[in-house]
Amino acid sequence: MNMDNIIGTVTNLATTWGIKIVGVVVALIITWIVAGWAQRSLHRTLVARKFDLTLTNFFSSMVRYAILVGAGIGLLGVFGIETASFAVVLGAAGLAIGMALQGTLGNFAAGIMLLVFRPFKIGEVINVAGVTGVVESLELFTTGLGTPNGLTLIVPNGKVFGDTITNITGKGRRRADVDVGVDYDANIDEVRKILETVPPLVEGGLSEPAPQIFLNSLGGSSVDWQVRVWANNADYWGVYQEIIRHTKAALDKAGIGIPYPQMDVHLDGKLGE
Repeated sequence: MNMDNIIGTVTNLATTWGIKIVGVVVALIITWIVAGWAQRSLHRTLVARKFDLTLTNFFSSMVRYAILVGAGIGLLGVFGIETASFAVVLGAAGLAIGMALQGTLGNFAAGIMLLVFRPFKIGEVINVAGVTGVVESLELFTTGLGTPNGLTLIVPNGKVFGDTITNITGKGRRRADVDVGVDYDANIDEVRKILETVPPLVEGGLSEPAPQIFLNSLGGSSVDWQVRVWANNADYWGVYQEIIRHTKAALDKAGIGIPYPQMDVHLDGKLGE
């Protein structure tokens, strides 16, 4: 083979493969754009139909990933790779990768289970894996929580599904429980009557379920009570503070003391000896 033939062969290969590579790159760019458009379109459609927000985010993400993966496998045929044989190789590689990525696959499986059992929805306040926050997102592998001080916490779905989930706002209302300690000298029946005047003064408190004045325990330095008032989720913290304010005012007006920690020191003998 002379030099001209070699140059011609190289030129033909470069031209053929160059066109294929450029075509694949262009196709990938178009696929990326189409996948993003499909995700946004499905999200807007489901939101407009008032579909569940948690499932809306999940399904729109799944559509995007499905388009990208499908296009990626399809474009392999441009380079002469048969998808059937590729699927076999991919299956074998998937087993090895799965063993190495057990945690990641576990998070994915946990994400599916969270969507199936629905222990919480977007916008609800939950406590899980030692953190508390508003559910901002439920992705394939992670759950995003927003804290009251403006932080965003990303929790792996494996930890979320594998831990005890406390859905704080799932029922639409909560009970505000405020502990109150009073002097042992105070008459119990009188204290109860005074504390019963507090719930009607609490702005935002619910009459049903009925408020409760609960005699909790005999503490080390006080008789411990608990004032319980139900509130809608949006009013909870306002109600909580109102209970404290009106309870303090009512006890002060009645002349009933609220004990605080103190220490008695006893000295044996005279000072200076």
